[in-house]
Amino acid sequence: MKIISLTKESKEELLQTLAMRSTDSFAKQQEAVDAIVQDVRRRGDEAVFEYTKKFDGIDLTPDTIWVTEEEIKDAYEEIDPELLTVIREASANIRDFHMRQRRNSWFDTKEGIILGQRVTPIAKVGVYVPGGRAVLSSSVLMNIIPAKVAGVPEIIMVTPPQKDGGLNATSVVAAVEAGATKIAKVGGAQAIAALAYGTESIPRVDKIVGPGNIYVALAKKAVYGSVGIDSIAGPSEILVLADETATPRYVAADLLSQAEHDVMASAILVTTSRTLAEAVSAEVEKMTQTLSRKDTIEKSLENYGRIFLADSMESAIEAANDIASEHLEIITKDPWNTMTGITNAGAIFLGEYSSEPLGDYFAGPDHILPTNGTARFFSPLSVDDFIKKSSVICYSREELRKVYKKVVTFAEAEGLTAHANSVAVRFEDEN
Repeated sequence: MKIISLTKESKEELLQTLAMRSTDSFAKQQEAVDAIVQDVRRRGDEAVFEYTKKFDGIDLTPDTIWVTEEEIKDAYEEIDPELLTVIREASANIRDFHMRQRRNSWFDTKEGIILGQRVTPIAKVGVYVPGGRAVLSSSVLMNIIPAKVAGVPEIIMVTPPQKDGGLNATSVVAAVEAGATKIAKVGGAQAIAALAYGTESIPRVDKIVGPGNIYVALAKKAVYGSVGIDSIAGPSEILVLADETATPRYVAADLLSQAEHDVMASAILVTTSRTLAEAVSAEVEKMTQTLSRKDTIEKSLENYGRIFLADSMESAIEAANDIASEHLEIITKDPWNTMTGITNAGAIFLGEYSSEPLGDYFAGPDHILPTNGTARFFSPLSVDDFIKKSSVICYSREELRKVYKKVVTFAEAEGLTAHANSVAVRFEDEN
């Protein structure tokens, strides 16, 4: 990996490079996705089935698009019992974490006035689960469980079919364990469009969540407004903030854990120790040769991998906040103290025994995280993504009488006389 002095210029170069991965940089693909989305909106099932045949080589029909009870039974028989136990343990951890995020309706009452907030779950949610280079069954749990905890009554999962027309057994089992209502064998932009607008087979949902490839991301961008979305996911990212106390081999392994996702994934080390920087670079080179996704890792590191050598921990922390990485590992002498300077990160992992994959699979916090610098204003997927909040206002006549002229004054100042009249008419018999 490249070792570069951390300067204003080198940091800006990286930020510009990372920004090129955003959906704004894929105009040609956006045009193709927009055509698919509008076609599905017009022709429904017919278009969905045509695109599934074109892109996945599978003939779908209204009778085969949904996973059946028999297929679910077969999936449970196929899955390794030890893996099923792990899925159930991970599900319990994820459920317990998200249970702490639940919100309740509240009301504040004083004489003649009731103000409050009513919290209700979204009625129908679509969950997209990728099925490309890696079948991410962990994403099944991370998307569905918070929706279930929020009380969403209908959760529809969509994921691309495999070459035999079926789905990965682990994903099916994970969906059932997490609480999916139905599972459809369809992926890509056509699946997003079907969820957004509804077809003869797939009902329209209120919100779509879950990561996918660039075509899925662009499709979510295209349908936003007609339907809610969680965010537009970009390539995976990790930033390790470390000092001389970090173990080079651990740091290298953690960087590679994200570089293997995609050629556009980014793996960055920011450190105050040249000794660590050089040792990590050597470990990355050596370790890469033994890994199954060697080609992907090498391309990822060549384009988006960096080792920044900072002259102080303060400048290292500033860089971490500017980059606003999806995953941030802090491996320093006092990681809790270092964390106090962090304001922008999707998920924070403290200490060298809190490796990023622990969060991906098992610890409990959600791994659907903001990418491409959006941790500056976005948060991880949570129960909040699956609820709606309605304000509640109730005034008695007596309390309205005390303030209605103030409302009239405000409305007339804005030139909205009908607004003013709406309040004043209630007291016209008194004037």
